[in-house]
Amino acid sequence: MKNIFIEENKAPVVSDYNVEFVERKGLGHPDTLIDGIVEKASVELSKYYLSEFGRVLHYNIDKGLIVGGSSNVGFGWGEVTKPIEVIIAGRATDSFEGKKIPVDDIVIKAAEDYLKENTRFLDLNNEVVLNSKILRGSSDLNQIFTRSDGAPLANDTSFGIGFHPLTETEKLVLETERFLNSKNYKKKTPAAGEDIKVMGVREKNQITLTIAIAFVAKLVNSIEEYIQLKEKITADVLKHSQKITGRQVSIIINNGDSHEKKEVYLTKTGLSCESGDDGEVGRGNRINGLITPFRSMSLEAAAGKNPVNHVGKIYNVLSEEIAKEVATLHQNQVKDCTVLTVSQIGRSIADPKNLNIRITMKKGEKLEAIQKQVQNLAEEKLENITKLTREIIQGKHQMF
Repeated sequence: MKNIFIEENKAPVVSDYNVEFVERKGLGHPDTLIDGIVEKASVELSKYYLSEFGRVLHYNIDKGLIVGGSSNVGFGWGEVTKPIEVIIAGRATDSFEGKKIPVDDIVIKAAEDYLKENTRFLDLNNEVVLNSKILRGSSDLNQIFTRSDGAPLANDTSFGIGFHPLTETEKLVLETERFLNSKNYKKKTPAAGEDIKVMGVREKNQITLTIAIAFVAKLVNSIEEYIQLKEKITADVLKHSQKITGRQVSIIINNGDSHEKKEVYLTKTGLSCESGDDGEVGRGNRINGLITPFRSMSLEAAAGKNPVNHVGKIYNVLSEEIAKEVATLHQNQVKDCTVLTVSQIGRSIADPKNLNIRITMKKGEKLEAIQKQVQNLAEEKLENITKLTREIIQGKHQMF
């Protein structure tokens, strides 16, 4: 396929740099929460369309905002004084074949379900207001959506990016947040709220993790207890990090605290959006769960986009899949693989304008030895690209 370009990257890879920055906005961060809400709504809307009409109709609900509320907190107590507001916006097919489609009801129910599943201390009846601002889609994009007899036609000119393998710093940042927000850890340390952000900075062989954790006020009764909790979590993260890296790791939790003044990071809900912090779709993690300024990245907001022909979602997943398989299947030869895929609006998603595979070979290895296999892999992925739609609706690919 003439649009697949495979080339060797001879520049240093990120793991060879002296310095590296990596960030993850955790489960309860407002940017991640709104990503999760619109993606849940996207999945449920797709399922409804499939159930009622046997096909996914045109929609994109990738515009969303969390407007932070207000709260009062202290050791052992907390109250939300102004509710958090969630606004979901976009375009969707609201009637088909003479049948009205309850788009707003589907989206609001999905948002409620997502918040129930992913927060522990948020009172949905009194502390959050959910609003759907979804309108009917534009006629030109609706036509593009239904025009093709084969693979769908791209409804945007955009690009997606994936890379593999992750560096040790990237793995450490990703797995640290997952560890702290795991169900098992919440059982052991319930005072650690869901709003967790991890920033990893590697300077040669030293990695510093600066972690923000919204502690749950009613479960922390004094400044002494708060300090003890921070020390416990620090020790737990250090122990966990030993499973991921042999580098020296240091942990700093809630660096903005003033223990002397008793000014610390307490919340009623375990979420910073209760007291003014806002969230917006697409401002957080890329589909691999990370923000990686030392890597090529797409700025597309994948969450909430339709999984049929929106390349802002599909090509990010596709690129990630190809990079992962190339690096895994040829791990003895490949040091690093980055895939960049660009579309043209109205062109088949199975026929991108360009699919660029950049491979860093290990010392002594030759690209020519694996080039044909990589070409075949990429072609096969494109031929079966519609499979990604089903997998995304089934929740098999992370979006944030």
